[in-house]
Amino acid sequence: MSVSRTDRKKPSLTHSDGVRPLLIEAAGLTLSGLLAEPPDGPPRATVVAVHGGGMRAGYFDGQVHPDLSLLTLGARLGFTVLALDRPGYGRSAEQVPAGLTLDEQAAVLPAALDAFAERHAVGRGFLLLAHSYGGKLALTTVARTPGLLALDASGVGHRMPADQPRLRRHLDWERNWGPLGLYPPGTFRAAEALVAPMPAREGAEVALWPEVFEDVAPRIDIPLRLTFAEHEAWWLHEESDIADMTSRLTKAPVVRVEHQPEAGHNISLGHAARCYHLRALAFFEECLQSAPQPTTRPTRTPGETP
Repeated sequence: MSVSRTDRKKPSLTHSDGVRPLLIEAAGLTLSGLLAEPPDGPPRATVVAVHGGGMRAGYFDGQVHPDLSLLTLGARLGFTVLALDRPGYGRSAEQVPAGLTLDEQAAVLPAALDAFAERHAVGRGFLLLAHSYGGKLALTTVARTPGLLALDASGVGHRMPADQPRLRRHLDWERNWGPLGLYPPGTFRAAEALVAPMPAREGAEVALWPEVFEDVAPRIDIPLRLTFAEHEAWWLHEESDIADMTSRLTKAPVVRVEHQPEAGHNISLGHAARCYHLRALAFFEECLQSAPQPTTRPTRTPGETP
């Protein structure tokens, strides 16, 4: 599988207009990330985007086409969008070069949300949008953390193909991307600025997820939307697999499963990104309409410090 010459040039790290980097101190770590806020007033709610293994927060701010960025789209629709580098990625990689376990990350993420809410308006509260390993973290966090509003996760299931546990570099590339034509020209050059090594402690747990899911699934009690790409290859997602997965989500008031046509595992970097993001944000709109009125949260204007 080859990549065009334009995708072999040295990448440049850039952000979309209206997107800015930020740092958050949480649980003894300095987490880096990207932030986009509504230009014309306080947010309706805050979408927290959680990236997958081997990626960084910039996954949600694709640069090769204006339609790719979740951050700019969400901000235009009235949401604050916060994309965090998970522990072991970005700035925190200096502090925890081997990364953290899933359990440990599930303790850091809520602390980061609390720290963010102390300095920024968050609207009705937090909505999680997660991808791949980030979906594992989001599901685990939701099962343990009350008060979150809804979760949209792509690229995460509960059953892996039989050859999955032993990672192989070339096969992993195909699983992550699928057919090259699913992505705009320049994607793979730009992605070099987004990828990062998967921390060792995180990688060591890859094969454990089916058992972890068995534990967390019955405790998820917020609306949940799961999206599988048409060319998803990391997870089994035939009808019987989906039925088994959803049967374990006994407390979730809404469980919606969708398949995204013309998409590979890295949906948010492909031609289907805008369609997927719009569907996720529409799901969040439905959840906000049906959610009870929020308890008191910080109401500082965006960027205001205590």
